[in-house]
Order: sequence, then structure tokens, then C-alpha cells
Amino acid sequence: MARFRRRTCIILLLFILFICSIMMALKTLRPDRAGFGDPFGLGLLPELQQRTVHLDNKQNSLNRVQGDTVTHVNNLHSISVNTMKASMPPVNQLEEELSSPNYNFHIFYYSWFGNPQFDGKYIHWNHPLLPHWDPKIANNYPKGRHNPPEDIGANFYPELGSYSSKDPSVIEAHMKQMRAASTGVIVLSWYPPGMADENGEPTDDLVPVILDYARKYNLKVTFHIEPYKDRDDRSMYHNVKYIIDKYGGHPAFYRHKTSTGRLLPMFYVYDSYVTIPEIWANLLTVSGSQTIRNTPYDALFIALLVEERHKHDIQRSGFDGMYTYFATNGFSYGSSHHNWASLKAFCDSNNLMFIPSVGPGYIDTSIRPWNNHNTRNRVNGKYYETAFSAALLVRPEIISITSFNEWHEGTQIEKAVPKRTGQVVYLDYKPHKPNVYLELTQKWSEKYRKEQEQWLM
Repeated sequence: MARFRRRTCIILLLFILFICSIMMALKTLRPDRAGFGDPFGLGLLPELQQRTVHLDNKQNSLNRVQGDTVTHVNNLHSISVNTMKASMPPVNQLEEELSSPNYNFHIFYYSWFGNPQFDGKYIHWNHPLLPHWDPKIANNYPKGRHNPPEDIGANFYPELGSYSSKDPSVIEAHMKQMRAASTGVIVLSWYPPGMADENGEPTDDLVPVILDYARKYNLKVTFHIEPYKDRDDRSMYHNVKYIIDKYGGHPAFYRHKTSTGRLLPMFYVYDSYVTIPEIWANLLTVSGSQTIRNTPYDALFIALLVEERHKHDIQRSGFDGMYTYFATNGFSYGSSHHNWASLKAFCDSNNLMFIPSVGPGYIDTSIRPWNNHNTRNRVNGKYYETAFSAALLVRPEIISITSFNEWHEGTQIEKAVPKRTGQVVYLDYKPHKPNVYLELTQKWSEKYRKEQEQWLM
């Protein structure tokens, strides 16, 4: 009898430990503590805590880069097109091999990576370690830069290695992966010609190549306009005109069919809240002094929503919709899944588009070693599926995905592989294959397509 009681106690103890481990895993899907207002979250966003805090390439002051800094770029487009034509299989063969594109699945894409072979140096893979804004905290963490190719500014390691975004074989591989994932629209991070983030080089010259490869895979390309230096109503009008005039005639240039039947370009505007509504209204309202409405350059402009109050600013500014970008549930009001229903209701009542952004997880401690607070564990894909499930509940017209290849913040769905070098052990997708997040995206793309058919019935 005593032996039976001991065995029962041991089994009960093991069961309790199992339940505790499950609860800890589930907590990572929706963290309690990282609600909106958490100082670590606010500190990462420009002008929400201190207007002078700038943390990374997306939120720092942007530098104008002058001169010819890009190696081989003059010949890149013609070389890429010739390579593409020579290696292109029949269109019917591609269509049979890959999932059909879903033009309501938009995916954020970055073309800012470089390596010595194509760029003469490493770009972005050698990202600096960003200091905490509090010097006392900053002193507790390492400083310096990463040293590719073994040591890169990311917690995961890409299957393609420390690649260059100019490499035609890399661009092709990326297009094939995005098409295999059944996404349809590439949201390309974009700076005006001659401008870049502070860790990068100008990338506008790559746009024609990206458009050509996107066309090959029946994908479309739209633009994610970054907060370049002196961005305002006048410069935005000039830059939208530039994009449409230069790229608008390409077959892969994305246009969205509105409820009234109009086909309009679409632009995502990152950190839109940094500019006051009155400035945006000059551009985006019919009566504005720089109005783009009812001109050949009219388009759908999608603002970034971070705080709840931003929804009113977005409406006053004349934007056509809002997106949430961040792949960190609980980081901001907009990125918190439980707020999406009320945001969708607000948009519906004000004739705005609501585009929730889903992501597979978040980890940026390779560039912000002090920011483990905002890490979101992938839980072998469960975090990603939870985000998709939350998005589908609000029946959005479009879902955006953060991201295909933002490696610095660990939001990528691009193929990653296990790697260990010296003191660095990279995270990976095990026990799954390197393409697991592409497969999950494809699965949810099909599920979304089927559910959307039912919504429209």
C-alpha cells in the first residue's frame, strides 16, 4: 500500500510539472506583462516616449547618401534580366509547381543586405549593437558591431548565408519562397533615390530588378515608404509621383481594386504618426494645399497605427487605412491581437481599411541585447498560427505579414538553418524544416481564401 501511494504521488507530481510547462509555453503566445504602456515597448518607438530617442535604422535620423556607392549597379538590371530570360522555365510549369498567389496577403520585404562579392563590403549583416537610452543600463551590455559572415546581426541564420540583396540568384530564391508561401504582394521597404537608413546604402536602383523577378513569379510589388529625412506633404507628393511615373507601368506594379471599382496604387507609410495630421491633410484630403486626390497620382495610403489615439489622427489626416506592423503581441495597442476587433469596427464605421500585421515571433537581442523583454517565442509555429487566427476573426480585406526577411528583429519567415560558430549559437526552426514558416503561411493563405468566400456570400 505504501509503495502504491508513493507511485501515485510521483505520477501526480509529474502531471503537475507537465501542466506548469504547458502554461509557460502558452504564456509566450499572449504575454501578460508586455501590455501597451510598458516602458521597454514605448522606448523602441520614436516620439512616443522621448522625441530624441532613436534606436535603429527604421527610427533614426536618416542620412542622405551621396555619390556612387554601389558596385556593379549600372549593369545589374541588364545582367539580371538576361539571366532571368535564360533560366526561366515555361510559365505553365511554374504555375503547376507553386501555390497560387493570394493578392490579399501582403508581406514586408527588405532589400538592404550586402556582402563583399556584390557590394564591396557587408551591409546590414554587420549591424552595430545599439545602446540602451539609459547610460546606467547601457554600461551592462556589450558594444561594437557584428563581424560577418560567421557573426551577423541576427538571432537566426539564413539558409542563403550573409547574402547580397543585389544577387540575382538571391532575388529569384526569395521570389520563389514568397510564391511558395502563397503570398501575392511584396511590400518593399523604400527610400527615395540617394537616401538610405543609417546602416545601409541606397536601394532604389534595385526596384526594376525586383519588379522583373516578381513578374516571373506572378507576384506584385507595392512600396513601404520609410521615414526618410524631411518627409512631409511636399516631398511625399514628389516621391509618389516619382514611383508611379517610373514604376507604375510595370506589369508587377500593384494596384488595388476598391469597392467603387477603381484600380489604385497602394503605399504603406511607416512611422506616419511622427508627422502631424495637418501636414498629411495637405496631401491626402481633397481640399489640401498639396492634394494628391483626383490626380493621376492618387492612391491608397495606409498609416501605421501604434497608439489607440492614432486612429483619430489617421482619420483626420485623410489616410485610407491603417496597419499595425509589429509582430509582438502586447508591444503596442495596435499590435495587440485583442484590440483588432475594435480597430476593425472603427475602420468600418469610417470607411477605412484595417490591415492587421501577423508575424512568427520577435527577437532582436542580437542588435538590442537589453531588449529581451519584447522577445516573443515562436513556440514551433504556434505563435504565428495564433496571430493568423486572431486576424481572421476580424475578417480583414488584407492581411500583412511581418516579415519575409527582417532578420535583425527575428520576424523573418525566410528559410533559416541551424548554425554554431565559436561563441555564437543561432536559433533555428527545429524540429521543423527550414521552410516551415513558408508552409504555415501557405496553409493560412488557403484558409483565409476559403473563409473570405464565405464572408462574401
